[in-house]
Amino acid sequence: MRIGAEAEDDMMSLFAADAVYDEPFSGREPAEGREAIRTRLRSGWEVPLPDMELEVLSITVSGPHAECRWECRSPAFEAPRRGTDRYRFVDDLIVELTVSLDPPGP
Repeated sequence: MRIGAEAEDDMMSLFAADAVYDEPFSGREPAEGREAIRTRLRSGWEVPLPDMELEVLSITVSGPHAECRWECRSPAFEAPRRGTDRYRFVDDLIVELTVSLDPPGP
């Protein structure tokens, strides 16, 4: 994700054909299927955050589930934003990816 469009094919190979990607950034319903996910990611890459830095804070894996906590920094934000990516895997492919944002800090 940090590399962006340059890693599109590699990233898409991680998703199952019928995967679901639910994210808060677009304000749209979850993207269902690899090509819908590709389209959703491309739309984000078209207007990237300026000088974005993404730091992975923690990763936990439990069976077919993984959780990645992260912090994103950009001059577009008043303060860094934190969030969580939650994954579910089947046959070593992502079948569900749900992204959530933490409420902004004080």
